[in-house]
Amino acid sequence: MNIAEKSLRYLVEKWLAPTSAMGIHVIQFGRTGSAKSRYVRVEASTPSGSHAIFFFRHDDGSWSVFPPATSRPSMTNYRLAA
Repeated sequence: MNIAEKSLRYLVEKWLAPTSAMGIHVIQFGRTGSAKSRYVRVEASTPSGSHAIFFFRHDDGSWSVFPPATSRPSMTNYRLAA
């Protein structure tokens, strides 16, 4: 996947397929509660109604419709040299 396919603009065009008669607006943006990852809510307005999708920014700078995985505590078993 090239870098253009990770951009927010590419995903908005892919998921909402805007046309000249359609209005596209960023309705909301911010950070999620615990993970503090960024999100954007984009809305497409058409004569038949409106559709909104949340997009989430991942650690590598790409955007996705799925939120990034939360990091969980892990335990490591270190072997001691005998």
